[in-house]
Amino acid sequence: MPKINVYLPDELAEAVRASGVPVSAVCQRALEQAVRRVTAIRETALGELDDADLAARLPHFTARARTAVRLGIERSRAGGSAGVSTAHLLDGLLAEGGNLALHVLRVEEIEPERLASDLAGQSTAEPGVAADSTSQHFSGPAANALELAVTEATAFGHNYVGCEHLLLGLVAEPDGVAGQLLRSRGAELRLTRRAVAAALAGYVHLRAQAQPPPAQAGAAGTPTELAGMLAAAVAREVQPIVARIERLEERAGVTGEN
Repeated sequence: MPKINVYLPDELAEAVRASGVPVSAVCQRALEQAVRRVTAIRETALGELDDADLAARLPHFTARARTAVRLGIERSRAGGSAGVSTAHLLDGLLAEGGNLALHVLRVEEIEPERLASDLAGQSTAEPGVAADSTSQHFSGPAANALELAVTEATAFGHNYVGCEHLLLGLVAEPDGVAGQLLRSRGAELRLTRRAVAAALAGYVHLRAQAQPPPAQAGAAGTPTELAGMLAAAVAREVQPIVARIERLEERAGVTGEN
């Protein structure tokens, strides 16, 4: 039976040793579940899907994340592609237009508009889709990216998968067109995770501050105006938070991938 090495952070490794958790059995179950989910995603036939279909197939994805996936499927179909690639998923994420992932990209000095232009000149071909298939499917890397998005959300302790998690899944996926493009533009996984964490923390804080007192209900503007104000504030405030985290890590001598 082939062996797979699992590397754990020092603190977690020590806790595992102290608790006597059966690492091999736990890893095997987790891998079995991941393989089943990725296989199910790859084998899903993508017909004329609506939000109800996607909600059933991607049950923990938010409405915005489902919209991004649906737009990616539509772009694949419009281009006559045999399958939905990570490039199509990234294109859908950019086309959705109002999600937190776009603010995270700007924090990393990656303009979504430029990224969309770069995508237009990229090949979308990826392994895992039969060229003679009679129905559309996700490519192997696209299925992996969707699974990695779930993994990233779980690591954050979230019970939902948002566009920010999908972005992380695309960056983390090693073989897809989208991940290669994002990494070439500077979307390093560790920094992107920190930017997502900072953006979420800033959004929650700003949203709490923006809540009007009961006596002034309605004074804060329409939901669209409030969303625009929060989006602009998050874009302004996330960069200093990430920079501060990096300075602290440099002082502490922290290196390597998290």
